[in-house]
Amino acid sequence: MSTPSINAKAYESSTPTRVAFLGLGVMGYPMAGHLATTGHSVTVYNRSSSKADAWLTEFKGTTGSHAAAKTPREAAAQADIVFCCVGNDDDLRSVTLGADGAFAGMKKGAIFVDHTTASANIARELATAATGAGIGFIDAPVSGGQGGAQNGLLTVMCGGNPVTFEAIKPIAMAFSRAVTLLGESGAGQLAKMVNQVCIAGLVQGLSEAIAFGQRAGLDMNQVLDVIGKGAAQSWQMDNRGKTMVANKFDFGFAVDWMRKDLGLVMEEAKRNGARLPATALVDQFYADVQQMGGNRWDTSSLIKRLK
Repeated sequence: MSTPSINAKAYESSTPTRVAFLGLGVMGYPMAGHLATTGHSVTVYNRSSSKADAWLTEFKGTTGSHAAAKTPREAAAQADIVFCCVGNDDDLRSVTLGADGAFAGMKKGAIFVDHTTASANIARELATAATGAGIGFIDAPVSGGQGGAQNGLLTVMCGGNPVTFEAIKPIAMAFSRAVTLLGESGAGQLAKMVNQVCIAGLVQGLSEAIAFGQRAGLDMNQVLDVIGKGAAQSWQMDNRGKTMVANKFDFGFAVDWMRKDLGLVMEEAKRNGARLPATALVDQFYADVQQMGGNRWDTSSLIKRLK
């Protein structure tokens, strides 16, 4: 499969670049904002045009020429890089393929960077379609949640061609603390699956530990302070432990989204033969949380099952 002609040196972080951003949800909205505030000219597209209009109003005073487009194709037409963050595989196809899709409007040598958490198969499918259209493609799911997007501290896991990756990396650093190439197309999505497997297990363990400690009559805020300085320490403990004790679950990444991601994990495991008994069990625990009405609670709400 041939590689589109891309000059990585043309994409320097200090050089204003014309970009597009498709999808202005809780992640995409601030990510596009960081691109605008670092001097790039940004054209945005969102299925609900009111969100695009609100974004344009908020960032119109930043350096660069910003606009809102009515279709993905229109948004992508003049862009050197098109960033995207939508919901799932079907959403991704809807904004990339077809007469109004971004691929139909992108100029030769432009690059499409997908931050959606989606399947590895769709990443490979779109990489092939992009190559046929003479454009680059990087699958680049992110970790760090809504807070990471707002603070410009996302971790970006990428799959694709190394030359194409080097072209987008300095621009993507506008909203990231790390942007890393992990392999060929699909590798970014597979790495995000690994990330979600780790989180699922950690949150369940933390839930059980806090529930156990509370039933034992311990001051769990004090206990977390102590064990957080030892081998039990984790991001989940540091950032969600005390909010779990306080029965607060409105901190971003929702149970519905986690179940979508774990569904992708389990589908991939069927294909590659990986055994994920703990992950499958935690996925069902999240289904229990959904049955409790916790669809939009954040992922630390696993502890609700234990109380």
